[in-house]
Amino acid sequence: MRKFILFLSLISLFSCSSSNTDPEVIVVTPSNLSVSATVVGADAQNPNGDGSGTVNFTITATNATSYKILLGNGVTKELTDGNLAYTYSTAGTNTYVIYVSAYNSGKFVSTSITIKVLVGTSLVWSDEFNVDGAPDGTKWNFQTWDPGYVNDELQSYTSRAKNIKVEGGVLKITAFREDYGKGKFTSGRIESNGKFEFTYGTIVVRAKVPTGVGTWPAVWMLGGNIGSVGWPACGEIDILESVGKNLNQNHSSLHSPGRSGNTPDTGIIKVPNSNTEFHIYKANWTATDIKFYVDDVLYYTFQNSDKFPFNKNFYLIVNLAMGGIWGGDVDPNFTSSTFEIDYIRVYN
Repeated sequence: MRKFILFLSLISLFSCSSSNTDPEVIVVTPSNLSVSATVVGADAQNPNGDGSGTVNFTITATNATSYKILLGNGVTKELTDGNLAYTYSTAGTNTYVIYVSAYNSGKFVSTSITIKVLVGTSLVWSDEFNVDGAPDGTKWNFQTWDPGYVNDELQSYTSRAKNIKVEGGVLKITAFREDYGKGKFTSGRIESNGKFEFTYGTIVVRAKVPTGVGTWPAVWMLGGNIGSVGWPACGEIDILESVGKNLNQNHSSLHSPGRSGNTPDTGIIKVPNSNTEFHIYKANWTATDIKFYVDDVLYYTFQNSDKFPFNKNFYLIVNLAMGGIWGGDVDPNFTSSTFEIDYIRVYN
């Protein structure tokens, strides 16, 4: 029995002696945490991406063994190599605050970045204006009439290629000072009435407005029931609308009963170089609101509801008017100017 007790004592002694000589493990807190985010398809024209919603994240840190990233939409990812391709799904241009932590055992360091990401929904209709000639007859109707038909405008609308054509990937509507029909000016106007109508969606237009006092370009929409209820009961949604006398300024307005003509429902934004550079004009239309953007800058939100006529089918209109109740007097030196539209896209 004494030998057995002595043996156990020796084991205990050597065990304690061994543990006291083990080297201490030192955990180093990660440092130099760096996060980069590349939005897929981002360029000068589309700074928030190509609409896919995909962002490539790269995370690095000294002494890090793992990472955690909070993606700003309630989703958290845990990583070991610091690389993540993530696709956001909420439609529109959204801002996300991204929180990132780098870990080494129980120690960590954190940082954050902010990103803006465009997520396009399904494309349901578009005209890219890629085929030279007349506008696509499966998508557009010509509207032709003499001056004074609406808004005291001065132009005769024609279907001549001189006034409206697709050329070089762009729809060109050109207004001229010329004697034609009953007027002194000509121009062009097309609409999708009877060929494409829709309720709700995101409408994206890339365009360059004309130059000259008296010009009045617009890309807008009317309710498909205008033939039975008239205007403004049908409703009107103006996406791009400007006048040459107030160059580099865009108006987005909504007209409805009791709120027509000089409507209180309008937003205005400065658009530098609008007549020399293409800009992206967008409306995001839902049952609860209609939001208007230029180059992804939100500048006006209209609170929609069932008391307004903006909850049914609308159709598209593109035109360049001259003079009229808003365009005003035309510059006596005006000869011609062109409204150019690169594309019109509608997402559901």
